[in-house]
Amino acid sequence: MHATNTADVTTSTAQDTTSRDDAGIDATEFARQTAAILDSITEVIDGKDDAIRSALVCLLAEGHLLVEDVPGVGKTMLARALAASIDATVRRIQFTPDLLPGDVTGVSVYNPVAQEFEFKPGAVFAHIVIADEINRSSPKTQSALLEAMEEHQVTVDGNSRPLPDPFLVVATQNPLEMEGTYALPEAQRDRFMMRISMGYPDAAAETLMLRQRDVRNPLDGIRPVLAASDVRALIAWARAVHVAPALEEYAVALSQATRSDPNLHLGASPRATLQLVRAAKVQAALDGRDYVVPDDLTSLLPAVFAHRLIPARGLHRAGARPIEAALEGIVRRIPVPVGLPR
Repeated sequence: MHATNTADVTTSTAQDTTSRDDAGIDATEFARQTAAILDSITEVIDGKDDAIRSALVCLLAEGHLLVEDVPGVGKTMLARALAASIDATVRRIQFTPDLLPGDVTGVSVYNPVAQEFEFKPGAVFAHIVIADEINRSSPKTQSALLEAMEEHQVTVDGNSRPLPDPFLVVATQNPLEMEGTYALPEAQRDRFMMRISMGYPDAAAETLMLRQRDVRNPLDGIRPVLAASDVRALIAWARAVHVAPALEEYAVALSQATRSDPNLHLGASPRATLQLVRAAKVQAALDGRDYVVPDDLTSLLPAVFAHRLIPARGLHRAGARPIEAALEGIVRRIPVPVGLPR
C-alpha cells in the first residue's frame, strides 16, 4: 500500500532547525545511533526487520506497540532485546484473570513504624513494560494501563506519579486462542500506536536459532549501544522532522475517509491521525530524511489504523480482510499531494 511520491517536500524551517539543535545531535548521529540499536536487536531477532523497525518507531514516536501473533515467535524477546540495547529497565506482566489493577500500578501499604502509608510501585514502573497476553485479564485490570499509556503517569489514592522516560508498552495477544479472554475495548486499542504480527521465521532463521540457542541465551550477548536517557535526544530529533501542510491535510483526509467508508462501522480517531503523523516523522528520520513524504504515511496506514477500525456488519467473513481492503481503497481514492513547495 504505497502512494506514488512525485513531490518535492519542504525541508526544515528555521524553527525546526532550532529544535534539532536543542536535541544535541545531527542527522548523522541520529542515523548512527538508530542503526546501532537496530543491529543490536537483529543479533537476537533474525529475519524480522519490519517488526524490529516498528518497535523502534513506536519508541521514538512515544507510542505503544501491540504484537498480535501465535506463541513462540519472539514477541517478548523483541521487547527484551530493545530494552537491553538501550540499557532500559524492563518489567514483564503476565496478564491473567486474577490480576488486579494494583498489581499493575502499585498500591499504598501502611508502615506501622512510620505510621503512614507508603507507595509500593507496581510493575508498570519501567522504561519498557511487556504486557503479556493482555487480553487474558479483566477489563478492570486492562483499564489500569489507560492512564499510563496516554499520560505517562499513574494515579493511586489521589496522587499522580510519573513513569520513567522514555516509556513504552509492548503488549502481546494470541489471535487464535480466544477461550477465557476479554477483547480489548476500543479505548484500549486506540492507545496503541501500531499493531504488528511477527510471523514465523523462515527456514534459515529457524535453523540458525536451533544452533545458537542450544549454546546460550542470545540476550546475554547484548551490550547497550546507548543509555535510556540518550533516547530523549533521538525522540526530539524525530519530532522536529518537517511535515508540509499539504501532507497534514492528506493525513486528515485519510483518517476522515475511514469514518465515512461504507465498509467500516468505526473509523479512525483523531488520536490515530496524530499518531500516524508522529510515526511517519520517525520513519522519515530513520530513512535519513528531515521531511515526510506521502509514502511515509501510506506505508504505515495498516499498522497504525487497522486495529482501531471495525468492519461493517456482514463483512467480517472467514478468510476475508475487509479492513485491509477498505484501507487500500481509501489510499486509491484520496489524491496524493503533488508539487509540495520548498
